[in-house]
Amino acid sequence: MDLEGKPNRILVLYASQTGNAMDVAERIGREAERCGCSYVEVLSMDSFDANCLPKEGIVIFVVSTTGQGDNPDPMKVFWRFLLQRHLGNNWLKGLQYAVFGLGDSGYQKYNFAAKKLDKRLIDLGAKPIIHRGLGDDQHRAGYEGILDPWLISLWKMLNGMNSAILPRISAIYDTNRTLEHPKYKVKYHSTGLNSDFPTSKDFNTCGKMIEMARLMSPLAQQIFGDNRPDHFLQMVKNERLTKADSSRDLRHFEFEFLTPGADYHVGDVLEILPTQNPVAVDAFIKRCNLDPNSYITVHHKENGRRPFISHADDFPNAINLRAFVALTMDVASASPRRYFFEVMSFFAAAVHEKERLQYFASSEGRDDLYQYNQKERRTVLEVLEDFPSVQMPFEWLVQLVPPLRTRAFSISSSPLAHPNQVHITVSVVSWISPYKRTRHGLCSTWLAGLDPRDSKEIYIPVWIHHGSLPPPAPMLPLILIGPGTGCAPFRAFIEERAVQKECSPIAPTLFFFGCRNQENDFIYKDFWLSHAQSPGVLSAENGGGFFVAFSRDQPTKMYVQHKMKEESARIWSLLSSGAAIYLAGSSTKMPADVTSTVEEIIAQESGSSKDSAARWLKLHERCGKFHIEAWS
Repeated sequence: MDLEGKPNRILVLYASQTGNAMDVAERIGREAERCGCSYVEVLSMDSFDANCLPKEGIVIFVVSTTGQGDNPDPMKVFWRFLLQRHLGNNWLKGLQYAVFGLGDSGYQKYNFAAKKLDKRLIDLGAKPIIHRGLGDDQHRAGYEGILDPWLISLWKMLNGMNSAILPRISAIYDTNRTLEHPKYKVKYHSTGLNSDFPTSKDFNTCGKMIEMARLMSPLAQQIFGDNRPDHFLQMVKNERLTKADSSRDLRHFEFEFLTPGADYHVGDVLEILPTQNPVAVDAFIKRCNLDPNSYITVHHKENGRRPFISHADDFPNAINLRAFVALTMDVASASPRRYFFEVMSFFAAAVHEKERLQYFASSEGRDDLYQYNQKERRTVLEVLEDFPSVQMPFEWLVQLVPPLRTRAFSISSSPLAHPNQVHITVSVVSWISPYKRTRHGLCSTWLAGLDPRDSKEIYIPVWIHHGSLPPPAPMLPLILIGPGTGCAPFRAFIEERAVQKECSPIAPTLFFFGCRNQENDFIYKDFWLSHAQSPGVLSAENGGGFFVAFSRDQPTKMYVQHKMKEESARIWSLLSSGAAIYLAGSSTKMPADVTSTVEEIIAQESGSSKDSAARWLKLHERCGKFHIEAWS
């Protein structure tokens, strides 16, 4: 491979939905610099002009896959550009590239975004430096189990192509190297913005503070798009849907909009910024010897790479340090990355702690680190407490502590039925770690602990986005499949059709619901049964139907797929008349199993082969009549 005439640099483009791809891209950038590459640039894909791609010499792409094989948000515009028909098969002639994907083999379309990108780059004339790497969350060491050997091979290939690009490969693994400087600096100020969030009714100030904090946060700024909340909500109902003695805690939450302009559609998604436990926030600040009453701004240091776009200078006020930590740094629920341990090793005063941290950061200690950190889901605060001799500067903590993320929930209400309200259905997350520690989901546990009678001064910042389930027209026949909390968006669909039916005709709706047993987790039972009776949306009178599978109420497990097969003739009749299929729920086996069942029904009722049925369903999907929304 001839690299003459190309810039002596490496461009790393990443598309991250939750931050993993960005973390991998940053690691690739660090290792390339340690190898002696004279110029490395690490950019989010949505900040790069795809039209400039042919001018590049070497590009390393790092992309995650979301949902059911979907591209992450930062990749969508870039991908649409690459799909333009006028781009010929020599458009990228001269570009040499590598692709690393992040995915989960438990999903039906495992690493689909990376596979599509790799194929398209080849179609456009680009030459792969190395076969694509596919990180798998199911690997015993997480995605790094694939990433580590893939990177070693990549650096060797690049060095063999032109040793001037990467002259010092051994420097990656040099334990005697010095620590690079942090990329950000923290300035301290005497005064600044100090709202009483989340109890201030000055929503403009609260929104401004959240926006300012997220724009100043290096990780939050690069991952999240919208920074100022769309709305503030107040909880008005917190209802447990399962019995108190049930092992599962499923909740129905209702909120009222406190800010004007409430506007959403069925099928939309509500993103909530959770409030961290103030005790944990204070413990982190104390452990790191920080002054919670100080005011700060965070700025990028110029270091040869293009700085991230920061609008911090647009705000004349600094932000209270405690508020910044609480709003942007996930100190008590997220696990730190591997690089966190590497940086910690440079600040460890105790020899035994330094050695352990160096081992965790090495390739030899990768599996043990995974067991200690990710599998156990140790938090940043817990890790820091496990290594008491480490005192990391705040500049490094700002760069390395995982960002506080919003949590997304399918909306389970219709705005037509509940003006100025929005409802969600939530499973309160808890589990036992390998070392028998009880872990709790941050957002679901916080919401479950709010009492609407006592929490009237808690104002919840939210964003509303379109989900994977577009709102259906009233005369579109529907086949809805939503086991467990997958029923949430379909509660909204049925509420909406009930209101629409009062003014105009509606098409038939079939709904297939599943849960473990009728006694404990038949959630929204009265709602479904009332709409299944005449003249309800799901009633036979309206051509509809409600079918429920209780998987544990009989010796042989019964799932929604079995109920669908019992109604195969009705399903095929609706599909033949143009019905749309909507599927929501767990992202593991369920979507694949239900899709396979639909294909079997089509084959059986139409008299065609399974392959023909699969092609028919694919065409149905391309026509916008098969939608899946799944979550882990």
